[in-house]
Amino acid sequence: MRDRLLAVLVAVCWGLNFPATAIALEHFPPLLMVALRFTIIAVPTLLFVPRPAIPLHWLIGVGLGIGTMQFAFLYLSMAAGMPSGLASIVLQASAPFTVVIAGVWLRERITARQAIGIGIAVLGLAAIAFHRAQVAALLPVVLALCGALGWAIGNVCTRRAQAPNALHLTLWMSVIPPLPMLALSLWLEGPALIGETLMTSVTLGALPSVLGLLYIVIVATLVGYGIWNGLLKRYPSSTVAPFSMLVPIVGVFASWMAFGEVIDPVELIAGGAVVVGVLVGSYRRRGVRAAAGGAPRTEVQDSALHAAPARPEFAPPR
Repeated sequence: MRDRLLAVLVAVCWGLNFPATAIALEHFPPLLMVALRFTIIAVPTLLFVPRPAIPLHWLIGVGLGIGTMQFAFLYLSMAAGMPSGLASIVLQASAPFTVVIAGVWLRERITARQAIGIGIAVLGLAAIAFHRAQVAALLPVVLALCGALGWAIGNVCTRRAQAPNALHLTLWMSVIPPLPMLALSLWLEGPALIGETLMTSVTLGALPSVLGLLYIVIVATLVGYGIWNGLLKRYPSSTVAPFSMLVPIVGVFASWMAFGEVIDPVELIAGGAVVVGVLVGSYRRRGVRAAAGGAPRTEVQDSALHAAPARPEFAPPR
C-alpha cells in the first residue's frame, strides 16, 4: 500500500508539472529550458554525488530517453500551442509504449488482468484525447507522442539498469541532456534569444517563469523521478507504468485551476475510467508469477507496489 501511495504522489507531482511548464515557457524557449532544467541538477551532481554502479550505456539510455527526448518534444509541443491539460493526457501514451517495449525487449509477462486494466485506461485516455483534440493542431500532438515514446524508452532502461540507489540514478541522468540540448538551442533558437532570456530572467516579470522552472527541477525531477526510479527498480515496468495514467487527471484539473481550461463532463467520466484501469492493472492476485518470470508471489506480494521491496528479477550486465 505504501508504494502505491508513492506512485500516486508521483502522479500528483507530475500532473502539477504541466501548468508549471506552461508558465515557465512564457519566458524560456523550450530547448533552452530543457538544458537549464538539467544543468541546475547536473553541476552539483558531478561535484558531490558518486555515479551509480550501473553500466554506462543504461545511464545514457535513461538520460537520452527521459531527460532529452521526452522533454525536448514535450516542451516543443507546448510551445507550439498544445494546452497543458491536453499535453498531460497525450504524454501518458508512455504507459502502453513502456509495456510494449518491455514485453518485446525485456520479455516481461503481461497478465490478463494487467492487459484489461491497461486497455480500460487507454480507452479512457483515448476518449479524453479525442474530445480535446478537436481544438488542437496535429503537430503538437505528434510532438507530445514522441515525448511519450522517449519516456517509455527511459522507463525500460531504468528497469534494466537496476541502479542500487534510485536517487543517484535520478541525479546522474541529468548529466546527459545539458550539452546536446544547449547545442540544439544555439542552433535552432539562436544565441541572441538565449542571451536575452538569461539577462531578463532576474526581472520581476520573469519571476513566475523562474518559479515554474524551480518547481520542475525540485519537485517534478528530484522528488518525482527519485520515487519513480525506485519503484521501477523493485517492480516490473508493466506494473509501474500504468500509474503514470493518473497524471492527466491531475494535469487537467490543475490546468483548469491555473488557466481556466474547462473540464468537460466527458473528460470527468473518461478520467474515472483511467483511475479504474490503473487500479485493475496494478492489482495482482495471489499466486500470479512475476511479470518477468520467477516463483509465485507470496501473500505479502499479492498486490503490485506493496510496501515490501521485490527482489530484482535480473541483474544488469557488468
